[in-house]
Amino acid sequence: MPLRFGRVATTVPVKDMARACDFYVGLLGFEKVFENGDPVGFVILKRDHAEIHLSLQKNHKATDFNIAHMMVENIDRLHDLIQQHGLRVVKRLQAKDYGLRAFVFEDPDGNRIDVGEPI
Repeated sequence: MPLRFGRVATTVPVKDMARACDFYVGLLGFEKVFENGDPVGFVILKRDHAEIHLSLQKNHKATDFNIAHMMVENIDRLHDLIQQHGLRVVKRLQAKDYGLRAFVFEDPDGNRIDVGEPI
């Protein structure tokens, strides 16, 4: 029997679960499908084919590398939302030689998210 992989989801560390949910659910339109803990320390979010896990890490310090890569349709709309809400764009939206239009932004906890859309 061949080796096969199923779903893989990134876990995003957050300092403030309510603020993170406001961003990922309220702004990006993900749906909360699972939460655990009292207070809530772990949340699973889904939207379309994407899944993100949020993990409460009160001492989280953001890194200077991308922790997740998202493929989207209508990257311009997402780029506009990020800018309109004052989030930091680390790498500007541009066409890449590997066939994507892409940019990198920081979520409210400073986590760098790389976003791409096929050209």
